[in-house]
Amino acid sequence: MDIALIGYGKMGKSIEKIATERCHHISSIVDLDSQEKLSEIAPDNTDVVIEFSNPSSAFDNIGACLRQKVPVISGTTGWLNQLPDIEALCVAHQGTFLTASNFSLGVNIFFKLNEWLSQVIGQFPDYKIEIEETHHLQKLDKPSGTAITLAEDIIKTHPRYRRWALDASKENDVKIASFRQAKVAGKHVINYHSSIDTIAITHEAHSREGFALGAVLVAEWIQDKKGIFTMNDFIKI
Repeated sequence: MDIALIGYGKMGKSIEKIATERCHHISSIVDLDSQEKLSEIAPDNTDVVIEFSNPSSAFDNIGACLRQKVPVISGTTGWLNQLPDIEALCVAHQGTFLTASNFSLGVNIFFKLNEWLSQVIGQFPDYKIEIEETHHLQKLDKPSGTAITLAEDIIKTHPRYRRWALDASKENDVKIASFRQAKVAGKHVINYHSSIDTIAITHEAHSREGFALGAVLVAEWIQDKKGIFTMNDFIKI
């Protein structure tokens, strides 16, 4: 499979390593100093684009690839207020698109566990829910896209909560606390507190390889499909 990478930071390099180990070919690498290569990505040289750039350029990167009729999977977070426009563009060009706040298989299992636990805990109003996320110092967005997904799943399944907020104090807010530390690949903790006890579930990544492997596996799965997909389509839990 020919894979184009948009974004060549630590994640892009991890994806390149795993894709090459799985006998795929990197057809193009587009980064800040090689944006002119974006227009060269086409179906005759690329099967799938994997996009891990930054919030300010993700929309333009993804839009260009969809117009050029190349399937795109994106792991960039912090731009999803523009997602409806990208989805409309994908439909208009009969394209293929999947975005996820996290491609790690373990994290996506964690998402499902959180949904289930939130639904059960919702029957017991004494419990309050808080999320903590910790990432490396270079992560630009705060809170993480993964933490936002966890909070939004709680809002969907729990009768009390209406929105999420950083360091929230309101009764109907899911509080998210964000921390940035050196050499942390990613850690998310959900605490369900009551006056009697605390139930906590945790996902801690030991390296970026889990995210990168998940992205490559999704690229392998999506290359011959048309439409708009989510990780729920990929992982049948």
